[in-house]
Amino acid sequence: MKIRLFLLATIIISISILGCRKDEVLTAAQNEEILIETPDWTELSHGNNSAPDYSNVFKQDKVIRIDLKIDATSWATMQKDLQTNLGTTSRAPGGPAVESADFDPVWVPCSVFYNNIEWYKVGVRYKGNSSLRSAYSAGISKLSFKLDFDQFESTYPAIKDQRFYGFKQLNLKINYNDVAFIREKVGADLFREFGLASSQTTFCTVYVDNGSGPKYFGLYTLVEEVDDTVLDSQYEDGSGNLYKPDGTAASFASGSYNESQFVKQNNEELNNYSDVKALYTILHSNTRTTSTDEWKIALEKSLNVDVFLKWLAANTAIQNWDTYGNMTHNYYLYNNPADGLLNWIPWDNNEAFEQGKQLGALTLSLSTVGNNWPLIRYIIDVPEYKQKYQAYLKQFVDEVFTPAKMTLLYNSYYSLLKEYAYAEEYGYSFISSDSDFDRGIQTLISHVSTRNAAVSSYLQTNK
Repeated sequence: MKIRLFLLATIIISISILGCRKDEVLTAAQNEEILIETPDWTELSHGNNSAPDYSNVFKQDKVIRIDLKIDATSWATMQKDLQTNLGTTSRAPGGPAVESADFDPVWVPCSVFYNNIEWYKVGVRYKGNSSLRSAYSAGISKLSFKLDFDQFESTYPAIKDQRFYGFKQLNLKINYNDVAFIREKVGADLFREFGLASSQTTFCTVYVDNGSGPKYFGLYTLVEEVDDTVLDSQYEDGSGNLYKPDGTAASFASGSYNESQFVKQNNEELNNYSDVKALYTILHSNTRTTSTDEWKIALEKSLNVDVFLKWLAANTAIQNWDTYGNMTHNYYLYNNPADGLLNWIPWDNNEAFEQGKQLGALTLSLSTVGNNWPLIRYIIDVPEYKQKYQAYLKQFVDEVFTPAKMTLLYNSYYSLLKEYAYAEEYGYSFISSDSDFDRGIQTLISHVSTRNAAVSSYLQTNK
């Protein structure tokens, strides 16, 4: 496919006639014709009319490779943006943490290569919050990327509605703080196996050419974007409001409601937050203490409580601390048009499967969770809901998170990933030696047995 854009031809003539500056004329002449060639373009690989090809992109039995080619000027723009927002570039691995406000990293165009096929003028930017700041401040060049395949379509009409086998956006995540490289993928897969909506993932090596040839940036996890294809593939109707709460309001604590922190991922033009406002109002209604049955009826008309309890059971069993109950982020709320209920969608699992840090993972009894996390505290305080939570705990460890199954899975991933983990280099890795990866896998094998025993003990004590 080829498109020629003849820009500013008449403007150049007008400028010459009007006697404008010579450098203005030269600038216009340099931009008179933009030539974009897209020889690899096919409808199946690049077009917007093909269904997402999960089997081609999210392979489950191999590690895929993605190459990013970013010109030197664009790469410099990305680095300057990081330096401006996160601190000086004179840093070394193990250096002090950088504290800074959240920011939206700059988009630049790049070429994406997969299986010897090129995608053109793809938008690429850094992504992440604390993981981006922490990795950058430690001198790690392995950083997460977000890809948007038609981000620059207004500048380059030849790529209008460009897709990557049906996907508009994809995330390349660095497995931050995970020496086993597999927590992100395993967490997402377990949630989905347990009947929850969750992104598809695959293991991926990333090479970046920023002007000096391809450089191995390490072993990543490719993660499906929730507001791109998860809704359409895992719900009958993907047109409902999708929120990614972030900030104090994401706790739903009394007095915290703030629409600006319920960040809409779609339907922005409607400016309608009545669904999340209704949930907040119901949570803090006096009927919770004066008429529990009335409160439950109202709550179940706003929130899919069953989905929330399934997530809570699975999330607590695997000890995922970096989300609701400890942190005011890393989940989505989707208003499913099929029933008008807000559905919980988990996100960001790289800190799962460990005892936790900072505030620590939640206890199985949830007894330490206070009223500042009302979605947990108020719901679990209802005996019927607590019984459902406990039943889901048992189902999860009996059917999904079993030691025998998980040990086989972890060992298979060890064999699959070993050469790619070992190949990571200093400055592009969160492991300092090959044995770190080996120990990481063994830690996960021990963890599943420990957690199954803990759940059994808790349920036995709380019959």
